[in-house]
Amino acid sequence: MFRNASLLSHSSRRTLFHQGTAPSRWRKRLQRTSLLVLGLGSFYTADRIFNASAITRNLRTLYTCAIITLDYKLNFTEEKSESIPELHARVAERMYNLFTSNGGLYIKIGQAIGANAALLPKPMQEQFSKLFDDAPQIPYSEVLRVFKAEFGRPPCGPDGVFEIFEEKAVASASIAQVHRAKLRPLAGDTEDKWVAVKIQKPDVAKQMKWDLGAYRLVMYMFEKWAFDLPVYFVVDFVSDHLRRELDFILESENAKQTAKFVASEPRLAKKVYIPRVYDEYTTKRVMTAEWISGVRLSDRTGMRLLMGESNDSTQATVPSSVNLSEETSPTFSFPARPLKGGVRSVMQTMVELFSAQMFSWGWVHCDGHFGNFICRPNPHDPTVPQLVLLDHGLYVRVDEDFRRDWSLLWTGLLTADFKSVERITRKWGMGLPDMFASVALARPVRLTRKNRKTEAERVTKELEEYMNLSQYEQSARMKAKLKQFLIDTDRMPKALIFLLRSMRIVQGNNQSFGAPVNRVKITGLWASKSLTRLSNLTFGQRLREYMNDIVFRGVLISLDVAFWTTRLKQRVLALFNLKSPSFEDELEKAMRGLMRNNVGIDVGGAFKG
Repeated sequence: MFRNASLLSHSSRRTLFHQGTAPSRWRKRLQRTSLLVLGLGSFYTADRIFNASAITRNLRTLYTCAIITLDYKLNFTEEKSESIPELHARVAERMYNLFTSNGGLYIKIGQAIGANAALLPKPMQEQFSKLFDDAPQIPYSEVLRVFKAEFGRPPCGPDGVFEIFEEKAVASASIAQVHRAKLRPLAGDTEDKWVAVKIQKPDVAKQMKWDLGAYRLVMYMFEKWAFDLPVYFVVDFVSDHLRRELDFILESENAKQTAKFVASEPRLAKKVYIPRVYDEYTTKRVMTAEWISGVRLSDRTGMRLLMGESNDSTQATVPSSVNLSEETSPTFSFPARPLKGGVRSVMQTMVELFSAQMFSWGWVHCDGHFGNFICRPNPHDPTVPQLVLLDHGLYVRVDEDFRRDWSLLWTGLLTADFKSVERITRKWGMGLPDMFASVALARPVRLTRKNRKTEAERVTKELEEYMNLSQYEQSARMKAKLKQFLIDTDRMPKALIFLLRSMRIVQGNNQSFGAPVNRVKITGLWASKSLTRLSNLTFGQRLREYMNDIVFRGVLISLDVAFWTTRLKQRVLALFNLKSPSFEDELEKAMRGLMRNNVGIDVGGAFKG
């Protein structure tokens, strides 16, 4: 009996022990969980306040990269070939969400990757083309803080920098936003001076090192883990130019340098304008330039109305002023009569401007999309248009040796001097000269002379073979071709990355207006003319280049015939309300076919962002 009582006593003690410790254990767990949540919350808050969420953003990047890598390792196999398009779409969506969620410099990084999007699967081309430089504006309190740090005083007020400063930004982009302001009048001023004030967002500088580190990681992942494509070699070059975009003093110097080049070129001096920069109101994080009124080229309805090519009798509301960050503000008062020359004259000037930059100046604006162009009545002659170029943060400088090769490449392509083309592409560490030539001209090129019927049969056969390949085999073929294309990335001029992107943008700008000008011919003529102006030529060499230029112009007659035949067809069909593809549309279609059949790349439309 005593033994049973002892057992009962022991059992009771165990029950009482567990009853007493269970709440204690749960209490400890709750305390630990609370401390963990509090710690993570404190870390998140401190990171957000003192480090502009840089660590949190990069943890998000690491997580996304890990998921993408794992997804490709598990699902990019021959056995799962049919699901590869879905795999590419998932990865593209994750990358797009990462860049848009992090914002800031990530948008610029995404655009830099988008410069090479043609080398990536089609879902990525589509997603990266949607990365527009747009973002919510920071509050005025942050603007005030930047001004006090840069100038030691507020934007306006009795001791302010400007007489008037509009607190609401007229535009906000990924790294900066723009406000409209009015300068204080000086002795002798007869009219108000309104300016566009570009202010860098405070978080961007804090995030820069982290973001560029993340860019390096993403590109390494693309090359080594996910796509097995040679893309990492551009990281240092691109990172350096992204850093430069954050220094507004450098941007102001870029603008002034471009203005000098424009003024020195008689063919462009009155047709192109670069807004004046006010150095006394410009620092590393604040840039002030004159406010220019006009119509953005991205507003096709407004442009056609301004140039007298619209059937709309009502005066639409069109942007009146475009500032340094691509946006506009109040309505623009159209002149009583449309400007002369039509949209064709504006596109002619735009193509000539970029041709001069590439072949004559070696000083190339690398963000020439429609948001950075406006058109206004020319102050020298208000009956004709003047093109205004904005946003001078991203430029690439190329030396005379490169410009000579670049010019020879263009003239060689258009005069069938295929030996010169192949020599230059090999010099730049590239295989597949046909492919590079096609990318450079944004038109299909074959560096061989073959019977047309035989060539057509070969292309048809290649297409049939390509279409019969599985998704996995198509991807493998694309990788193999790209590796043949980029043989030696150390020898490749890194500036080509931006130049080819700029050419693609110019093509897209012309194409969006129905290709009113022969872009290829205009660019070729500038390339040929630049060879006659090289600085180190002897008299005999210069004379020979002038003779070559005359011959070159004669060769281009056939290209002009093809262009005007297409234009005539467009106009005839327009009389019957029928649409016909433009010259650029036909080049685009042929280009897509060439790249798909020979390389396995499904090239998307011209750059949108």
